[in-house]
Amino acid sequence: MLQSVKARNRFFYSRAISPAAAPLTVRDGRELINLGSNNYLGLTEHPRVKAAAAAAVAEYGTGSAGSRLLTGTTPLHLEMERLLARFKGAETVVTFSAGFMALSSTVGTLAGENDFIFSDELNHASIIDGCHRSRARTVVYRHQDMADLEAKLKETPARAAKLIVTDGVFSMEGNICDLPNLRRLADAYNCRLMVDDAHATGVLGRTGRGTAEHFGMEGKVDVTSGTLSKSLAAIGGFTGASRTVTDFLRYNARQSIFSASLPPSVPATVIAALGIIESEPERVERLHANSRLMSTGLENAGFALRDHGTPILPIAVGDDDRAYQAAGRLEQEGVFANPVVFPAVPSGHAIIRVSLMATHTEDQLRTALEKFVLVGKELRII
Repeated sequence: MLQSVKARNRFFYSRAISPAAAPLTVRDGRELINLGSNNYLGLTEHPRVKAAAAAAVAEYGTGSAGSRLLTGTTPLHLEMERLLARFKGAETVVTFSAGFMALSSTVGTLAGENDFIFSDELNHASIIDGCHRSRARTVVYRHQDMADLEAKLKETPARAAKLIVTDGVFSMEGNICDLPNLRRLADAYNCRLMVDDAHATGVLGRTGRGTAEHFGMEGKVDVTSGTLSKSLAAIGGFTGASRTVTDFLRYNARQSIFSASLPPSVPATVIAALGIIESEPERVERLHANSRLMSTGLENAGFALRDHGTPILPIAVGDDDRAYQAAGRLEQEGVFANPVVFPAVPSGHAIIRVSLMATHTEDQLRTALEKFVLVGKELRII
């Protein structure tokens, strides 16, 4: 099966590029404009970030060689969690060795048998995995449909423990959750509210603090999880909440207890990245300016684009083969973009997923737009 897909030029995964998260990247000796990375603020190549990581390796070595409960905690880990908690407006933060692990572990550990989880149908796979692990009863509500969610909440026993969980920014569509109404329903039906801020941290809010800041609702989310691998330029994940919740996760979540700690270079990277985000708020402004430039250009050219004011721009192209054709032609024209097909999106609704960085230049984006128009007309997408 895999060889057949590759033979038909329909395999666009694990493409080796260098560097992986820069606005310009190289593949097979050709320079490409990279519109496929989630390095939203462009911090993976910032000199301060790289210097901090290198200094941590020089002092602490390349790995922790132990779990956080045993030998895997350094002063850098504690400082990272303190600064993350301050940045996200949480009492405390617990970190994990992967973003997927943070979401799956948090959902799977906080909810248990006889509890109820209410999950948006387009939530990330890590949340879905956590729901399965929890042994709670999972109730899936239609995407962003507050009436459907409320109807399902009404059917739930009033005394049952309930958790509503949602992406802050949905990773494929790029749209933002309806946090005000989710909070209203959580209060009305005695639920805890959890938000996955993986694609919102560094993106939403005036200073990039995420979904709650975007809506002016700091302190109104019970549990906020996310990743360190996008705007924070590293790898790993986090959950911010009350100390009671984070302590419970730290000493009960199997993914935390039985996993090696993040290498010291990772907390050093995150500490540096947070410092830059706070000292250079214009990076968030540039990210959104680039997103507006690209979305306006694509819409004016006639592409079917769902623009939600985030740097994730899903371009509707039709069936899976059309998406693969478009990705292949774009690469030939010097643009790296990701095709997204079933089951990541509904069958027949394939997209080219564009994601922008603050460090893209206007010339790079205008060149990419020209190539999109060329390929779009050639394949009759526009």
